[in-house]
Amino acid sequence: MSRDSDEKNNTASARPIRAIGVLGAGTMGHGIAQVAAAAGYTVVLRDVNAEALARGVQSIERNLSKAIQLGKIVEQQRDETLQRIHGATRFDEIRDVDLVIEAAPENLELKQSLLRELEALVDTNCIFATNTSSLSIGEIASAASRPENVVGMHFFNPVHIMRLVEIIVGARTSASVTESVREVATRMKKEPIIVRDVPGFASSRLGVTLGLEAMRMVEQGVASPRDIDTAMELGYNHPMGPLRLTDLVGLDVRLNIAEYLYRKLGSDTFRPPEILRRMVSEGKLGKKSGEGFYNWGEPEKSQRASIS
Repeated sequence: MSRDSDEKNNTASARPIRAIGVLGAGTMGHGIAQVAAAAGYTVVLRDVNAEALARGVQSIERNLSKAIQLGKIVEQQRDETLQRIHGATRFDEIRDVDLVIEAAPENLELKQSLLRELEALVDTNCIFATNTSSLSIGEIASAASRPENVVGMHFFNPVHIMRLVEIIVGARTSASVTESVREVATRMKKEPIIVRDVPGFASSRLGVTLGLEAMRMVEQGVASPRDIDTAMELGYNHPMGPLRLTDLVGLDVRLNIAEYLYRKLGSDTFRPPEILRRMVSEGKLGKKSGEGFYNWGEPEKSQRASIS
């Protein structure tokens, strides 16, 4: 039976997932590891940088301690979650997992390299899920010998709070893989949506559009960043304005995504505004550098994972 027929008849069965490997202990990686472990999965959190790995685990501990203070979990749940997380710096330590979720920087060659290295190590049924927010699943999977096992799982920051997971299905992603990661996301208490592999998917395409237009408004002197954000928060009930969100995501990340979407879609909607290019060139990257559209004080210690 073809994949199309399989999906139409909804007969695809999920593969059993017991252990999950997470590549990268940075902001997204440690968040994914936390929600996976909280959902009862055995987790191997891998980062080549031992210090980055330690920071990631410390962030998970802080998140869980805050959850206890807020009455969302009890100490036993915190302890059980932490016991399920195993830190690793060697690639071969993720050999026995059923699903790998890659949380590397938005670089196509890096993600393809990780995929090739992974395929030589794990079982043939292991699923490779990329947390990319914009890169083509098909292009990433083009480096794979088993492209049917490659899928997108786009989580949102902060992972332990945001409920959405965007599942991106490539042209060759199997129906059983799609169903498997959908079940994983649901078990993590997330709300999964299924999206076709098109540039920007659904969330990035909409979010970047709003963010870039907000930047143009600042550039044109329409209103201050804070007032533009307030308009969306109070007028449209957004939990956070587009410029504050840009600071949290990182202006450099936004610029890379905008440039990618502009190249792929050819629409001026995604042409990066000059204010964005200028701020990135000046090192004003948002919260992680201490300054973006807002002043965040002292720069944060970088938590970008060293994967390669």
